[in-house]
Amino acid sequence: MMALAELYTQYNRVWIPDADEVWRSAEITKDLKIGDNVLFLRLEDGSDLKYVIEKSLPPLRNPDILVGENDLTALSYLHEPAVLHNLKVRFMESKLIYTYSGIILVAINPYKELPIYGDAIIHAYSGQNMGDMDPHIFAVAEEAYKQMARNNKNQSIIVSGESGAGKTVSARYAMRYFATVSKSSSKANMEERVLASNPITEAIGNAKTTRNDNSSRFGKYTEISFDRRYQIIGANLRTYLLEKSRVVFQSENERNYHIFYQLCASALQPEFKDLRLMNAEDFNYTNMGGCTVIEGVDDRRDMIDTQKTFNLLGFNVDFQMDVFKVLAAILHLGNVEFKRISDDKSSVVRNDRHLQIFCELLHLDAQKVAQWLCNRKIVTTSDTVIKPMTKLQSENGRDALAKKIYSHLFDYVIEKINKALQFPGKQHTFIGVLDIYGFETFDINSFEQFCINYANEKLQQQFNLHVFKLEQEEYMKEDIPWTLIDFYDNQPVIDLIEAKMGILELLDEECLLPQGTDENWLQKLYNNYINKNPLFEKPRMSNRSFIIQHFADKVEYKSDGFLEKNRDTVYDVLIDLLKTSKFKLCAQFFQDNTATKTPYGAAIKVKSARPVVKAANKELRITVGSKFRNSLCLLMETLNATTPHYVRCIKPNDDKLPFEFDPIRVVQQLRACGVLETIRISAQSYPSRWTYIEFYGRYSILMTQQELALSDKKQICKVVLQRLIQTFSLANSLIQVFFRPHTDNSILHWDTEERQISPFFFSP
Repeated sequence: MMALAELYTQYNRVWIPDADEVWRSAEITKDLKIGDNVLFLRLEDGSDLKYVIEKSLPPLRNPDILVGENDLTALSYLHEPAVLHNLKVRFMESKLIYTYSGIILVAINPYKELPIYGDAIIHAYSGQNMGDMDPHIFAVAEEAYKQMARNNKNQSIIVSGESGAGKTVSARYAMRYFATVSKSSSKANMEERVLASNPITEAIGNAKTTRNDNSSRFGKYTEISFDRRYQIIGANLRTYLLEKSRVVFQSENERNYHIFYQLCASALQPEFKDLRLMNAEDFNYTNMGGCTVIEGVDDRRDMIDTQKTFNLLGFNVDFQMDVFKVLAAILHLGNVEFKRISDDKSSVVRNDRHLQIFCELLHLDAQKVAQWLCNRKIVTTSDTVIKPMTKLQSENGRDALAKKIYSHLFDYVIEKINKALQFPGKQHTFIGVLDIYGFETFDINSFEQFCINYANEKLQQQFNLHVFKLEQEEYMKEDIPWTLIDFYDNQPVIDLIEAKMGILELLDEECLLPQGTDENWLQKLYNNYINKNPLFEKPRMSNRSFIIQHFADKVEYKSDGFLEKNRDTVYDVLIDLLKTSKFKLCAQFFQDNTATKTPYGAAIKVKSARPVVKAANKELRITVGSKFRNSLCLLMETLNATTPHYVRCIKPNDDKLPFEFDPIRVVQQLRACGVLETIRISAQSYPSRWTYIEFYGRYSILMTQQELALSDKKQICKVVLQRLIQTFSLANSLIQVFFRPHTDNSILHWDTEERQISPFFFSP
């Protein structure tokens, strides 16, 4: 307490909690003495306050000279209010959107175009060491590129953050950096092709949501391949969990996938005449959210750009028209109407125009399609029964078919993009760029949010392992004195989801039962986890939901629809009908294929991380949850085999206002994404990394000519350190020199400017 009392003196400043600003600054008006339980403060508005000291003293504020630091770990006081204030000052006063937090780049979405991404800026960062220039996505990309070239090791850039935080844009700029710095005259077209994949995947996989006008509704890992000269020779895309439900339903003020609106905006073009398109307002699948346009977006112009990128990738007009024909067919299918005949029977409206167009586009028999949209065939060991469906069941069956067709089309286009980006010869190294959905919590959370948040748990664990566990284990292995630092390990919540008898396995089990229901599954969760697992709760006011304590927040999931979305099945009779289509692409979508395929087409054999129940029914054998778990397992294996680089995107406000900073929203994201935990460990770790040359250059003025003549860099640094000890009369016990034989040498060093002990790494 005595040491603390020396800091809490008159005129020093502290941070105190505040409901609106999260933290408020206050000046100490009276020295704190040992035994005091009240701190006398004056707020910035001039009012006085008596702060009652309960468990701990309020955090100290950094001196003004440190405010605006481009690396959060350089702050004297490392805590939440210091981080929040530093980001706010850089963002609002200096209009700087990038800040380092040790190995993490924090990127705040400015919600406006900035002139900081041109080729001249790219070339300025090329060849520079990280930290030599202002923080930037290009600096992270350059570091990944340089480490790949220097160490011949694959790299990954992991871009994370909430929807609307700017993940897709950050990933796009990183890819553009690689395409520019690695460009060669012989392969110039390949770099252009790699970049051209972005507009197409965004057209078919991105949509307007209430939080983001260009929200990625799928995860994407782009693996950029380099040859031995570290020039781009190709790329490969892996995709994860497309939000298929958006094809048939959009919430208020949201849109379907961009490509549908681009197509409708081009309805009057001669090449689209046979598709018999209408305005987006006239199709059920595009008008449901009551929002068919995006301010500042020209869908017709975007369609022209989409067609240009198709051409750049080598997709001819026939291929493009096949894709557009399927998209138009989906829109018309959504307008097929059913009439109620009785409580348990329905039929398609007589001479339904949209059914006719749907069948003409996909070369199907309209009469048969109408029959099997309203009836299902039940095959038993002894008989075949035709069972009519209610109006609601028929509408659900129609929507399931639309989602299935779009899902196949999406996978097909991704597969074709990958073929266009294939390359002869052997890949030497690669850099992967991961742009995947951020943690999500809405008023109503369903299966999609459950899977998205499960993916974020896996990514957070990967981050924890890399930044915390491996770092500490390395120190212990080298016999470096080190106090283990506690941090949140989210393995228990991952086990809750994916372990044996976990949520996913119980969901798959219920999906196998002919009479399985969401209610029965939820009851099994209650029976297995209530009062047995602290991370699982039952809401007080609901019998149809469950709560999971994730690393970022508690989320309540509504169980309705979980089984249907996990099964993702369409009635066999409709699938068989589509297989007979005379339209080659449609028939190809539904051919039997016993091999498990990745989202990018290559057949694989996946061994599940956890045993799962096998189904006798082929349609139910591989559920959406199981496939997603397997793809996440492969992604983690890939990321763990690379050197990761982290970009944490932050959404500054919910209204998409340029350079507006909502401290409550920002601090929520900082707490959720691990930045503050990194800051905490950096305060006790080695945040600064200097080369021997940098250290020598700064402090060689303290050395004699004889000492400067030494050739051993390590010895020079030792001599310089000894000179510092002598200069500042520091006790030898305060200085520890460790030699790490296969990586860095680390030194606890007296900082001449800050006059404090600071840890450093020295790289050969």
